[in-house]
Amino acid sequence: MEWIFSLDMINEVAKNFRTATDGKLVFAFHGQMGAGKTTFIHALCDAMGVKDVVGSPTFSIINEYEYDCSGTGKVLFHMDLYRIKDEEEAVRTGVEDALFSGCVCLVEWPERAPGIFPEDTVHVYIELVDSQTRRLKITDI
Repeated sequence: MEWIFSLDMINEVAKNFRTATDGKLVFAFHGQMGAGKTTFIHALCDAMGVKDVVGSPTFSIINEYEYDCSGTGKVLFHMDLYRIKDEEEAVRTGVEDALFSGCVCLVEWPERAPGIFPEDTVHVYIELVDSQTRRLKITDI
């Protein structure tokens, strides 16, 4: 499954992505620095009904948000593993616990600790098409 979009279409693509992946919990976002991983995750959080301010967890490693349009107060974890050295550090910082918590997890830079992800993780690839356009591709669905 694949979408090619510009920033003005990102909210629509995020809604379509959510519909296409309904029921999935762990998402590993791959892409080079500046590809738009955090920007897309912000749009996805909006599509999921997150009311908190969504920011990059580069320094905190894990941000936790409540979401759900129906008001049930489900938890979503947004993680950025860029500063993680290895899988052992990911485990110590609580990343593995979050991944197996049964909550939605949106993870940037998963290649820093690939061995701790559940088997049913959805791998999402974001790449630059040009300065205004991105390609988002899902595997493992």
